[in-house]
Amino acid sequence: MTETEHTAGQVPAPDLYDNRRQVLYWRLLARLFDPEEQAGLESASLAVVEDIGLPAALLDPGASVDSVVQRHPELAAEFEGLMTPEPEEDGTRDRAAEVRRAALASKVLLNVFASPPGTVTAEQLARWQSDAGWLERALGCRPGELRGGRGGQGGPSRMGAGGGVSPTGTGVGGPTPDLSRLIPEIGPELGSIEAGLVKRMHLREVLADPQLAARLTPSMSLIEQLLRDKNDLSGVALANAKALIRRYVDEVTEVLRTQVEKATVGEIDRSVPPKRVFRNLDLGRTIWKNLTNWDPEEERLYVDRLYYRHTSRKTTPQRLIVVVDQSGSMVDSMVNCTILASIFAGLPKVDVHLIAYDTQALDLTPWAHDPFETLLRTKLGGGTDGTVAMALAQPKIAEPRNTVVVWISDFYEWRHTELFESMAAIHRSGAKFIPVGSVTSSGRGSVNPWFREKFKDLGTPVISGHIKKLVHELKTFLT
Repeated sequence: MTETEHTAGQVPAPDLYDNRRQVLYWRLLARLFDPEEQAGLESASLAVVEDIGLPAALLDPGASVDSVVQRHPELAAEFEGLMTPEPEEDGTRDRAAEVRRAALASKVLLNVFASPPGTVTAEQLARWQSDAGWLERALGCRPGELRGGRGGQGGPSRMGAGGGVSPTGTGVGGPTPDLSRLIPEIGPELGSIEAGLVKRMHLREVLADPQLAARLTPSMSLIEQLLRDKNDLSGVALANAKALIRRYVDEVTEVLRTQVEKATVGEIDRSVPPKRVFRNLDLGRTIWKNLTNWDPEEERLYVDRLYYRHTSRKTTPQRLIVVVDQSGSMVDSMVNCTILASIFAGLPKVDVHLIAYDTQALDLTPWAHDPFETLLRTKLGGGTDGTVAMALAQPKIAEPRNTVVVWISDFYEWRHTELFESMAAIHRSGAKFIPVGSVTSSGRGSVNPWFREKFKDLGTPVISGHIKKLVHELKTFLT
């Protein structure tokens, strides 16, 4: 009789593996909703963990995943892709392995989602950030990726295009769930938890102490708070805040520059003679074209002419005008687009202009090449009135056919009809108008449905989601 068959009327025997998973998952739920331990669940979970050969430290709420891995380095590989399990080739289930994954998954989830109460120290924030990084690894992503951080802005490395669910299922007590389909929701949730931890820190006191400040890992949530507080900081605290902002900007810049370089593929301009330098030498073509000069007696090829590769690409002078809503809900977009504008400002024959606005507009073009200096001049928060930004943007459109206007906002505007008519006029003039609802790693952002429908009718649908979409659109126009 198989494990799913039983005689009619006979109650099937309890399954050992299911029971073990249920114990671990019920302990996880109990801990998440009530920090007080349940003695029965704790003792049963300890028995399960020890029986399957895992360290008891997995059940210690005070132990970070880093500390567990340092003492048991063989577990590091098991955390990678833990929550996006690959199905067995023959369709069977390794039920013992599922119990093991349940224990490891419970540790990561509990450390991340049961955040410490009360005032948060720099050490506690650093530990949470590290544990969140392990959760991102378990989901098949790079550390920092889901939270809009430094780990990279590419899609999850192991998630399929459809973000489907593994055939193993997701119930409590069932096999380890495939959470890849929940990645769009988990990322913003992690960012929200991190932001809450930062707000509960005595950040100014931490920044005033170089040793404590050195423990901080820059993240989008931390950078947002630093940008809000920068005008109230001075001395050592201000210097440490700037150092953290600079570090974050440099790390994200490297990630975005890689994406831009990958997308930079313009048409080869064969009207420009190739540069006659060794790195451009087309060795294969040179040999092929000179084969008639082969001397079989001397076994030597005489080369009459060298051939070089064309590397110049067709480009025309383009003007890129980036308008960014700097109200409180758009900080992620403000940081990413400021950095992105600086990267495009470094491209040949691209004239970049940068405008930030809330109820007032600020022309940041003189600093567009330096995202660090640009961010220091922003003022996050306040209301939203895009007409003041439009007043600065419209005079910059000298040659519409060679101009692209990127407008990043949630489009919850005060004078929405007036603003939309101005945007439609830009589109009708021949300039390329690209409305963007969010420029984040998570891709989650709210857009005013009135504007969304209007842009759709205009033929310029709102781009919402990953920053790679915006990079692709810009490169298509600028190269």
